[in-house]
Amino acid sequence: MRKLSFTLILCLGALLFTAFTTTQDNPDAIVGVWKNGEGTGMIRITKNGEKYQGRIVWLKEPNDPDTGKPKLDKNHPEAENHSRPVLGLTNLWGFEYKGKNVWDGGKIYDPKNGNTYDCTIKMKDANTLDVRGYIGVSLIGRTDVWTRQVAK
Repeated sequence: MRKLSFTLILCLGALLFTAFTTTQDNPDAIVGVWKNGEGTGMIRITKNGEKYQGRIVWLKEPNDPDTGKPKLDKNHPEAENHSRPVLGLTNLWGFEYKGKNVWDGGKIYDPKNGNTYDCTIKMKDANTLDVRGYIGVSLIGRTDVWTRQVAK
């Protein structure tokens, strides 16, 4: 009976440990293709030197419904960028790995409104990111949940 109880406690402990461990402490775990929370775009995150950046690699609606041509960055605050395509645009940059599955110090650009925000990325598990854009203080912002896309 005592041996059975010990075994049961070990199994429960292992199960709890697995349940509360999200991912290994791996700076490159963020590298890959991620779909935004709305499902309207995919961003490929890569390592560039010691920092991480992301580029839009897929859009649910890649063409402007009015013109039928590729969507352009028409909301950017600088007029000279209004003719650049949204597809292929770098919209995440400057992220450094801070440990404990957190990347910080970066920026995120939203082509829908032309605004750039400070940003923190937290990996909840191997296939889920919390991407938080904010102005000034992280408490005032919005978090979007991104999911990893697996190559088919």
